[in-house]
Amino acid sequence: MTTLTPTPHRMSCISRFALLFLAAACSRTVTVATAPSAAPSSAANSMSASPPSPDPRVGLKAGMWDAGQAAWNMRLVSATRPPAKFLNGINSDLTFLGKYAIQGSFNGYQVWDISNPAAPTIKTAFYCPASQSDVSVYKNLLIVSAEAPTARLDCGGQGVSDTVSKERIRGIRIFDITDIANPKYIANVQTCRGSHTHTVLVDPNDRDNIYVYISGSSPPRSPNEMTGCVGAMPEQNPNSALFRIEVIKIPLAHPEQAAIVSSPRIFNDLTQPKTHGSAPEDVAMINAAKARGEFVTEIMGMTLVLPPQFTKPLLDSTAKAHGRTSANGADSAALRAAIPDMIKKMVGMEAEGNHGPTQCHDITVFPAIGLAGGACEGYGLLLDIKDPAHPRRIGAVADSNFSYWHSATFNNDGTKVLFSDEWGGGSAPKCRASDPKQWGADALFTIDANRQMHFQGYYKMPAAQTPEENCVAHNGSLIPIPGRDVMVQAWYQGGISVFDWTDAAHAKEIAFFDRGPIDPNRMQMGGSWSVYWYNGEIVSSEIARGLDVFELTPSALLSQNEIDAAKTVHLDYLNAQGQPKFIWPASFSLARAYVDQLERSGGLSSSRVSSVRSSLSAAESASGGGRRDALNKLASQVDGDASGSRDAAKVRMLAASVGDLAK
Repeated sequence: MTTLTPTPHRMSCISRFALLFLAAACSRTVTVATAPSAAPSSAANSMSASPPSPDPRVGLKAGMWDAGQAAWNMRLVSATRPPAKFLNGINSDLTFLGKYAIQGSFNGYQVWDISNPAAPTIKTAFYCPASQSDVSVYKNLLIVSAEAPTARLDCGGQGVSDTVSKERIRGIRIFDITDIANPKYIANVQTCRGSHTHTVLVDPNDRDNIYVYISGSSPPRSPNEMTGCVGAMPEQNPNSALFRIEVIKIPLAHPEQAAIVSSPRIFNDLTQPKTHGSAPEDVAMINAAKARGEFVTEIMGMTLVLPPQFTKPLLDSTAKAHGRTSANGADSAALRAAIPDMIKKMVGMEAEGNHGPTQCHDITVFPAIGLAGGACEGYGLLLDIKDPAHPRRIGAVADSNFSYWHSATFNNDGTKVLFSDEWGGGSAPKCRASDPKQWGADALFTIDANRQMHFQGYYKMPAAQTPEENCVAHNGSLIPIPGRDVMVQAWYQGGISVFDWTDAAHAKEIAFFDRGPIDPNRMQMGGSWSVYWYNGEIVSSEIARGLDVFELTPSALLSQNEIDAAKTVHLDYLNAQGQPKFIWPASFSLARAYVDQLERSGGLSSSRVSSVRSSLSAAESASGGGRRDALNKLASQVDGDASGSRDAAKVRMLAASVGDLAK
């Protein structure tokens, strides 16, 4: 159960993400240690294929800078605190360019040089408050989201107090980062609902432009501030700013000419899906609140107990509207009935009746396969993006176990898609022992030849967290382990989980890292907002603590050869919502990774595995024509092994990788 503690001057900046802040961040205080202290560590690394028992993540010591830590099959390389102006802020998403990690923040963004993962250094900290400052890059351009009504065009920190103002930015900012230490603010594009998140689409058939898909979750702004912003239902006004996304085209030669080029209504004809109620533990607490006569509502699967400073002014207004100087039982009943729709409007969920979603939270594009996955409130959508300015919905799935479809990730060959559920909006403890494992989890789907999605199973970080830890599925990315679908994912204060979903019906955790709660007695926002693999490192944006860098360690579930093969994949940049196609260059580590997998699966006999390993070592020691001939011979032999193997496809992948080495 979450108790909201808003103050009147903050009520103007409510958005979908305001649920997270009203529950935690708006009223949070963080006590900053004057000097770092060593964090106790619970080391659990081993070569066992079974997770450690008991789970070392359970019962970790709380603390801002000295929280207990637990790790299995991965290692914390560095933990770096933010610069002063960002120390008590909220860190958000990440993007990467060259040797830099760019970290969004509600105070702006920070550029980190991560060329030495053990000691990242700050290149610039650009103060420019907004919510939530999602970041993306392409070449010399940095794109930053702005949604809060307090965000200013001039990046000032004084906010915007007027209901209608020319000083407000709700949309995207565009920076020239040719000199990354001195970014230049060159353009912005305003949108009716602001940009909660955005997605950069680099169309392989268009070298001159990039496209940005805008997902805005706030109520439409006043038409007096931006012409054409209409908040009515589409049946009342076909120009409604609801039930659509915005597509912005940015000409690379003239980014200052960026503009909205279309507003696709990808939600047409979707109806309100079924969802679940409160968790058992919440039911007991909410019943007690109701017995005390408190005002209670539920949204996105999160039960909200509204405090007097929020409800009393509303109750007084209700009484006044009925000609009374003080509220009576009828006024109280009227307010209770009105509150659910009131909260929905505050967080940008204005749909009435049986309408489906009015927005996406996040869209992940995969240009190499011409598809996008839209995580859109009550649905997971599959979009055709071959015409980048006009994405088209080709599939939609709903699930009553899901509360708020949050983000999407494809596997590398585009035959599967994973959607995450941000049950509770990210501010609530949704990984308690009593919480259902199908709620606040990932839903995994296969995609057939006709581009239809088929549900296979769920994955949820398995370690029970305390009521003081906000925890639910959040942002992550694929790790380029060849021949497998492996993902690293953030779970807020549930930590980081690495899992294999090659078998989508039976996803399995293979590594983790976690810290104890920030505060042992009450909820304080913290944990990993997003975590992504980038050029051999795993980088996490820690909401309260700064920037974390990790590396995988070998285990019975992931060999050193597989880790080394993943490190051969090099990206010039990474926007996780603009998913790249991984391509592995020919290497001995790649071939050996496939051998390790065939040993693990029993796809080759132990004697054959040993023989192939010996042949690879002999070929690696040879040179010139001798190496080529040895590799060609081995490739032919391995290809012949496929017909009798229980894992023929993997044997052929091994044969192909050896043949590529010969070339």
